[in-house]
Amino acid sequence: MDILNPSRMTDSAGVLLINFGEPETTSLGEVVPFLERIFTANSRLEPGDDPESERLRSRMLAKQRAPSLARSYARIGGSPLNAQALEQARMLSSELASRGVEVPVEIGMQFTEPTIEDAITRLRRHNPKKIAVLPVYPLCGPSTTVASLASVTTTIESLGWEPEILEVTGWHRHPDYHSLRARTTQNAAQDAGLDLNTETDRLLFSAHGTPIRYVREGSRYVKYVEEWCKAQGQTLGVHNWDLGYQNHSNRKVEWTQPSIEEALQSLAGVKNVLVDPVSFMHEQSETLMELDIDLRDEAAALGIRLHRVPVPHDDEAFSSVLADLVLMALGQEVRGIHTLTRCRCRPGATVCFNGA
Repeated sequence: MDILNPSRMTDSAGVLLINFGEPETTSLGEVVPFLERIFTANSRLEPGDDPESERLRSRMLAKQRAPSLARSYARIGGSPLNAQALEQARMLSSELASRGVEVPVEIGMQFTEPTIEDAITRLRRHNPKKIAVLPVYPLCGPSTTVASLASVTTTIESLGWEPEILEVTGWHRHPDYHSLRARTTQNAAQDAGLDLNTETDRLLFSAHGTPIRYVREGSRYVKYVEEWCKAQGQTLGVHNWDLGYQNHSNRKVEWTQPSIEEALQSLAGVKNVLVDPVSFMHEQSETLMELDIDLRDEAAALGIRLHRVPVPHDDEAFSSVLADLVLMALGQEVRGIHTLTRCRCRPGATVCFNGA
């Protein structure tokens, strides 16, 4: 989509992309702190008597989980998430420049380096008066989009800095993003020789799981996942599809259902399954290990041949979507987008498609 009335904002604005982050090596010295940060950030799922007991439990859980995760990273040759995220930042910067807008673009990870604080420190050197903050999470959730934006606000306030923070929250309804993912799925089906409207071939959407407690507290993540799958099915002309969640069993909490394993088992008798990882905008352990290896093995045991839709992390259409979101946050009009709403998940967000 083309920007209307482009203008240069080099001296007045900056962009902060937020990603999850993953360790780039199999070192337990890197994997344990990564997991500990995640468990600590979600400690209220199993609240302790005091912060110290919660910290100790997070450390214990991280140590228990780390060896198996390190083995997963070894099997996939290391996580490519961080490298892909850095390339997305480069592509976004190039796309913005092509539209006549040159601004510094920095990237911060929630759970690895470079941290959100690192990215904000680098941005501050440019002294922008406005910062467009864009989490690269298509489907808004409490532990990803909402938590990362809250972290940005807290970090900037702790520095005594007062730029205008322009947040982007729910954006999976961006029409070009919807078209991009549908095209990617359609191409994957064609490459595999599949007809997803036959009894032998099936489309299976896979979404990252979320604790049911978050849903009960008001998270709309599951609603967005189901809405997304329905809309993609309609665009693809696929009449019957299934949905499963990639849950994590390392915490004794209730997760979204059905799990991706249960969804696959329900398709026994189908010959081919095409899995589309709808929650992800990078290839990472959840796609390269959990789907390409673990789930493929389970499918083989059921007599099913599993195929997967690649994540279009480096598609030029995606960098165009990110540029649209940044420019809308900065107050620019973007041709073809007229229905932005007040965010229900993060009140005060600048750009959201999900409030209506």
